[in-house]
Amino acid sequence: MAAEQHPGGHDALMAAITGEPLPPGSGADARGEYRSATADVALLREQLDVLGRALSEPPPGPRAAGAVRRPSAGRPRRRPLRVALGALAAACAGVVVTGLGWLVVQGAGGTAQDAASGKAAAGTEQDASAPGQEAAPVFGTPRYLACARLVAEGTVTGAEPVPGAARHRVTLEVTRSYRPEKGTAKPEPPERTTFVLDDATARLRPGDRVLIGILRDRPTPDTVITGERHIATARTRVTGSLPESRTLTCD
Repeated sequence: MAAEQHPGGHDALMAAITGEPLPPGSGADARGEYRSATADVALLREQLDVLGRALSEPPPGPRAAGAVRRPSAGRPRRRPLRVALGALAAACAGVVVTGLGWLVVQGAGGTAQDAASGKAAAGTEQDASAPGQEAAPVFGTPRYLACARLVAEGTVTGAEPVPGAARHRVTLEVTRSYRPEKGTAKPEPPERTTFVLDDATARLRPGDRVLIGILRDRPTPDTVITGERHIATARTRVTGSLPESRTLTCD
């Protein structure tokens, strides 16, 4: 049954969100909807509060995806609205964790303000650099492509641990190269490339699909993107920046 509307025109869910009590004389159905909506909103706020506390603390290092909180055995089955709100909170958490992962992979230059606002993830800000040094270009921008020695997609075919170091030597079979571009650059793009990657940056395994970026003055990737959806998003950005990058030089 749909939530009963009260004379002010707001339904029970809106009243629960705003904290506004139901008007006197509301029917039993409206009161039931209001109690249900209040419980749903409280659950969502609890999940978002947990997320907020987690984001306010700097992570000590790489960690696995957080376990999903399971309801106790005696807890009544969630209603569809509660399930939807819980899914919304989980989706928000996934987006934020993904965004932070992208910032970490891009390098240690992202600031806390960038992480909070999402500017660095969106590529509208440059990474911070040490005083007196020029800021590094953000992955996917025309300037980044002009200064990159390799921007390519591919499949990981090997990942061997480096003895005595928390690193892996990764072999990537290149399936598409954006920089250098095939047929327009000398030397031609490599069919296969090997690089060393810190475990704290990313742990790649054979079969992983990745998009990497390596600037000219760096021996290892400063950007590693995994996951088809994230790769597709970055691909769109890179291909859109290619025309302008061809008019730039890296000085």
